[in-house]
Amino acid sequence: MKYKENIGGIEADVFKKNNLKNLYIRIMPPEGDVKVSAPAICSDEEIRNFVLKKIPEICKVRDKFKKQPRQSKREYVSGESHYLWGKPYRLEVIYGNNKYEVEKTPNKIILKIPEGTDTLKRESTIIEWYRKELKRALEITSKKCERNTGLKANEYRVKNMKTKWGTCNIDKKRIWINLQLVKKPMECLEYVLTHELVHFIEKNHTNRFHALVEEFYPTWREARKLLSEMPLDHIEKDDFYEEKDAE
Repeated sequence: MKYKENIGGIEADVFKKNNLKNLYIRIMPPEGDVKVSAPAICSDEEIRNFVLKKIPEICKVRDKFKKQPRQSKREYVSGESHYLWGKPYRLEVIYGNNKYEVEKTPNKIILKIPEGTDTLKRESTIIEWYRKELKRALEITSKKCERNTGLKANEYRVKNMKTKWGTCNIDKKRIWINLQLVKKPMECLEYVLTHELVHFIEKNHTNRFHALVEEFYPTWREARKLLSEMPLDHIEKDDFYEEKDAE
């Protein structure tokens, strides 16, 4: 069941689901749309009270969305700027290739593609190249973070997420990393990995959690600041990203 409701001046999309046990709220970029997921048995009053308690947090996140710069829409044509590990590279598109290839020089990302390749295929080729770059870095950086923390994940996965840099399944010891981290400085990846590993022994963001992150990665504040200040990718309001609800 889905419906819209104005709660304390906040327009929210409410989803009631049979398979949920708890209430969840998501604040979606770029405009801060509010989506509430609730167990089917939840009363409207419970949902309203839940959202009302979250209004200060909703306003804070919306303000953050407004302040952080976001890149214009990419067309994947020559001359555009594309980031890799925090550094901007000029994109050069070369048509006439028999297959889809991406190369990196000190200052350029070179996309070699067949004639007539459309925008979506150019985009997907770059995205897959980014995915390989991130997975390659993950192999090294995850081992470093595991040594530093003494904690170990059973599996690391990469996916595009709108609102999180990382998330984890504590029971399965599985960590997901946001594909967009490949565009941020390497220390941001190290911080997010450390953050998610610490959740294996401290589920919530308690004082102990932050103390452990501080112990294992003392420069985490600088990395978090980079994540909050560097330009984000352009996204459309209704872009779909595979992402779980967050409590």
